[in-house]
Amino acid sequence: REIAALTAKQPEGVTEVERTEDGWTVGIELIEDQRIPSSSDILATYETTIDADGELLSYRRVRRYARGRGDTEEL
Repeated sequence: REIAALTAKQPEGVTEVERTEDGWTVGIELIEDQRIPSSSDILATYETTIDADGELLSYRRVRRYARGRGDTEEL
């Protein structure tokens, strides 16, 4: 919810969850640019850092791509 509020983008799903010494790293896929048809949407993966209490510490966009392009092609 915090990422959606901070970025004003619609979350699509969680792509990664990793335990760290101080909390968690979570990858979240967001719709960066919603288009018609939806198969033309531009998506982005954001990496977030969350502490042990569940508080968001940081976030950054790590990649941006067209829906359906998979992991091998960048936008």
